Amino acid sequence: MLFNTIEFILFLPVVVLLYYLTPSKYRWFLLLSASYYFYMCWKLDYILLIIASTITDYICGIMMSNISVRKKRIPWLLLSLGVNLGLLFYFKYFNFFSDSYNYLIRGSANLEQLEYIDLLLPVGISFYTFQTLSYSIDIYFDRIKAETHIGYFALYVSFFPQLVAGPIERFDSLNPQFKEKHKLTYENLANGLRLIIYGLFIKMVIADNLSPFVDKIYQDPGKYEFFTLLKGVFAYSYQIYSDFYGYSIVAIGSAMILGIKLMDNFRTPYLAKGIGEFWQRWHISLSTWFRDYLYFPLGGNRVSKIRWAINIMIVFLVSGLWHGANWTFIFWGGLYGVVYLIEHLLNKQLKIKSEAKPWSARHILLAIKTFIIVSFIWVFFRSQDLGSSLLYFEELMQFNFSKEVLDLKFVTLFFVLLFILSDILFYNNRIDKWLQSKHWLLRWGVYSILLFSIIVFSGVENFPFIYFQF
Repeated sequence: MLFNTIEFILFLPVVVLLYYLTPSKYRWFLLLSASYYFYMCWKLDYILLIIASTITDYICGIMMSNISVRKKRIPWLLLSLGVNLGLLFYFKYFNFFSDSYNYLIRGSANLEQLEYIDLLLPVGISFYTFQTLSYSIDIYFDRIKAETHIGYFALYVSFFPQLVAGPIERFDSLNPQFKEKHKLTYENLANGLRLIIYGLFIKMVIADNLSPFVDKIYQDPGKYEFFTLLKGVFAYSYQIYSDFYGYSIVAIGSAMILGIKLMDNFRTPYLAKGIGEFWQRWHISLSTWFRDYLYFPLGGNRVSKIRWAINIMIVFLVSGLWHGANWTFIFWGGLYGVVYLIEHLLNKQLKIKSEAKPWSARHILLAIKTFIIVSFIWVFFRSQDLGSSLLYFEELMQFNFSKEVLDLKFVTLFFVLLFILSDILFYNNRIDKWLQSKHWLLRWGVYSILLFSIIVFSGVENFPFIYFQF
């Protein structure tokens, strides 16, 4: 079930109504049933994968909590890691690694090639796998206590607003909220609806209208001239931002109406002053997950400079692999690592401070620089393969100027007004908090514009959210 469908528009009010009519001690069952139904609307069979991960980590968590000596917990931690990462590898990465292996041994008569397995990638498997893995790891390190109620734990794994595309929530943040006696409040209802409407607007009006244009260019970049390709670069930056940010705030808004607070997944990332800050503002739940469960265990920055640089590259490469089973994603992640290290080295050697007063000339220039770098790195993320990525940049190098420069100015002006100004208004804030403090005439004016735009200007096709494939 997609957020941008009539089915969800009908599903959410029914769940909310039943939720507040149900006694508090039984609400977990209602939300769990709704979450499983939500997922099974996509594919019935694959709910078994979520159940398998849930049961495995529930048992492993209980067993580790009953063992006082940490070293003796290792077998149960390895079981949790093995089952979850094994399922993730089989369904998401097996064909990628088998294809890479077959490519390496081509022409060899002594080695047999691996067969291709025709599998449909389970929606959201990377998200709920990382969420439940954090639970097992935190229990192993005594950061949290195991949940003894399997229903509450199952709900933590499968809570429908953030099940298939995050945010990736930590157990100690999300689980206690399920046990609270929530009451429907005007503030939660109003702010939740504001987020849902705005999220659907930037998904259905912005991202979905950009999608056909971007798809056409990336399908065959060799057919287009410089300025069309340049528009494709920046159009995809806005498309993926609108698409994923739109999903995230619809998820936050849906949970908010139920009294559940989810973490912010974006914080005006295209106004970041550097690559490091960009990743502190983009997909925050994933970047903090890698920080806490990969970067810190590797030693973080409490190691030699060379080892630190290796740690940075490992984190970015694994982040790229997490996003997809394709060398384009690995190259994309690795390129971020290289740019991050270069930026860090230059700032240190030239004694350049990354701090800048908001909206100073320095801040604006640094934000433009970062946005341009991020936009061009997105080319590898969006391309079908590395060959297509390189072709895209090869065609860009032709500098074949044409009348398209006028289109470029128009498109640039449109995006600047729509996105940069909106980010300025909401800088370090969200639209629900921003609108909450405004006069009711302004609020209702914004609501009217958003709803009118969704009805009139939504894309012709109902495109799925980009991050559903991860």
